[in-house]
Amino acid sequence: MSRDAGGDRALSPTTRVGLTLIAGGAVANIYYNQPLLAVLVAEFGERAALLVPTASLVGYGLGILFLVPLGDALPRRDLIVWQLLGLAVALVVAALSPNLAVLAAASLVIGVLACAAQQAVPFAAELAPDASRGRIVGGVMTGLLSGILLARTASGFVGAQFGWRAVFFAAAGLAVAMAGVAWRTLPRSAPKQRLRYRALMISLLHLVRSQPILRNASLSQALLFASFNAFWATLALLVEAPPFDLTAAGAGLFGVIGVAGALIAPYSGRYSDRRGARPVVIVGSVLVAAAFAVLALAGEVSLLAIAAGVLLLDIGINGALIANQTRAYALAPGARGRINTVLFTAVFIGGAAGAFLGSRAFLLAGWPGVCAVGGAFALAALAVSWLGGRSQPT
Repeated sequence: MSRDAGGDRALSPTTRVGLTLIAGGAVANIYYNQPLLAVLVAEFGERAALLVPTASLVGYGLGILFLVPLGDALPRRDLIVWQLLGLAVALVVAALSPNLAVLAAASLVIGVLACAAQQAVPFAAELAPDASRGRIVGGVMTGLLSGILLARTASGFVGAQFGWRAVFFAAAGLAVAMAGVAWRTLPRSAPKQRLRYRALMISLLHLVRSQPILRNASLSQALLFASFNAFWATLALLVEAPPFDLTAAGAGLFGVIGVAGALIAPYSGRYSDRRGARPVVIVGSVLVAAAFAVLALAGEVSLLAIAAGVLLLDIGINGALIANQTRAYALAPGARGRINTVLFTAVFIGGAAGAFLGSRAFLLAGWPGVCAVGGAFALAALAVSWLGGRSQPT
């Protein structure tokens, strides 16, 4: 039976679960490569450690910029389905890559189409009632964040057992399955505005100019995500070398620890609904800076220190993200897709920069260089949230 999207009536438990699974399953595709980097370097050379994770993150940012705004003008369910089917094709190309150039190009396209996850999040915000939007968005984001973290674990295990190509073949099958989930569980939705693509893109600039809260949320989260990716893009290179000598599967296990941080998302949303988002962002930034202090002090010699750093990092990042989303989505109800575009374009530009600079720092200065880069980004995010938000509500 067809349903029209409209308030809580369309946000059934089945719809909520479908959005959560799609958000996590789609975004996972840009992180499958990270536990495999040591294997990819062995096959394609050192440049693979720079090009593959950076290409997937840049592609995700491009997808958010150029595809996600279409959700404000076209049915989101249809967009999600077609993106997931295209994603499956790109994953097969990656699995068959004969050289680094093809793998990097496929990774870019995978990133572009994996932004189906960012269609799911504003879809949830659109369907949710105002009083509980933070909690509901937090629930869907728990799926997205868990997908980010568990992707590394799943990729590490599959890669260790069957090789890195099997990871991408399996991901292609999962993308097709998710397209079926989207078709069956998501409501038919009529866009609130009928805007041409050019008008949609121009309106992004208006949102940036007219919404200081959106600018502050976007910049602070971009800096935090740069920290996040500086760490995760280099973790496998640290733990798969002496003194740890872990396998790709062992490197992926750290993603399981991070899931505990993802569970903070609904609580962050509830607090932001009731008390305001800015304190949550500030605390999150402090926790990320503390994570890099722990990692700098003992990360080269202690797996326990790495686990503690992962937990602090993910709790801080995830709590701040839900708070920043909650205050951004409240700004312009008819433009949540475009608000999501502004926020997450900034976030994933930051992520790509963090992955690139973290990888370069590791190659030039080892693990202390990674911690210096990640810590600097975290402190910059704290400054943005503390100083830029003092005159703004929430």
